[in-house]
Amino acid sequence: MDERGRPTIIVCGILFWYPLAGVTYQFLHYLIGLRQLGYDPYYIEDSARWPYNPTLGESTPDARPNIDRVAPVLNAYGLADRWAFRGRYEHGCCYGLTEARLDAIYKQADAILNVTGAQEFYDQHLLCPRRVYVETDPVEAQIRVHQGVEPVIQTLDSHTHHFTFGENLGRSDCGLPAERFNWLPTRQPVVLDLWPPLPATAQSRYNTIATWKNKGKDIEFNGEMYYWSKDREFEKFINLPRQRPGPFEIATHPDPASATRLRDHGWHLTDPVHISSDMHRYREYIRHSRGEFTVAKDQNIRLRSGWFSDRSACYLASGRPVINQDTAFGVNLPTGHGLFAFSTMDDILAAIDAIESDYPGHCDAARQIAQEYFAAGKVLKPIMDTIGC
Repeated sequence: MDERGRPTIIVCGILFWYPLAGVTYQFLHYLIGLRQLGYDPYYIEDSARWPYNPTLGESTPDARPNIDRVAPVLNAYGLADRWAFRGRYEHGCCYGLTEARLDAIYKQADAILNVTGAQEFYDQHLLCPRRVYVETDPVEAQIRVHQGVEPVIQTLDSHTHHFTFGENLGRSDCGLPAERFNWLPTRQPVVLDLWPPLPATAQSRYNTIATWKNKGKDIEFNGEMYYWSKDREFEKFINLPRQRPGPFEIATHPDPASATRLRDHGWHLTDPVHISSDMHRYREYIRHSRGEFTVAKDQNIRLRSGWFSDRSACYLASGRPVINQDTAFGVNLPTGHGLFAFSTMDDILAAIDAIESDYPGHCDAARQIAQEYFAAGKVLKPIMDTIGC
């Protein structure tokens, strides 16, 4: 605890490792939300991984550009003396907190929230009595545990509690194994004040921000391959702009052939790095949209994990309707007014028609869903109550 008796909470993750605006907002919501609940939160990234430089498009041992991008945001939200990045690799440096202060924070911490599970644990982490794994991308960990992959099991064993965005895990219609660990449901917290709704304009588009193609994260389970990359799902609905006026836009970087095919079918494309490299641009892209149309990963769709996007939660908070591919998130979130789950093109068309028939009503419903189901305090308090902090 700190000198005022507030529990000290360390949040770990990928904020400096992948310094784009969507990730920065994801962790800001945790830090600000914890502070609003009366905790003393710190963000600490203490890893042997080289950070990824989005300008270069590659990982590099030089963390300074990422620090310069993210630190001003943390400082602006009152976290100037509440963050640290330490590179545990050759010639890695420590930024933010001094190493002496960093070690002191480890000793006084009441809990560590390892959001995304990306922080590898060292001896200092294991001193903390509550070590919470917050899984934002379900599927791989559950399958690897089922397959007996020892490094994954050891990583999870080093935590005292396990939470997942896979909110359907353990239900009869979920295809994921739920073995050995007690996975508890959670979702992305959102600080609603960061996303004040705007009136929609006539030029607004249904849009989303997405990586077109990912490699290396497909996984085999029970003789079937489950895919990670979203291009496979967008391709299924490439005719959408020909069936409804939209307009529809994706902030993504497809390969040239895919870009031509998308434009030929009526999609607008824009640069995701330009949008995601600036906090204000990213937020305004969402707030000025007509709503979000997006797809999910095949892994979450076919295995019905119940996963829901942290970015989609920001659309809802901005009072923008969301049309998202069905992962069974409707088991825990209300759908049909402000939020829609789809499996087929007919589902998408019906959702668009419903939204356009009462656009203001669906905008209000979207914001209400965010207030009821994603408000930071409502998401974070059950975690903290569960771990006894």
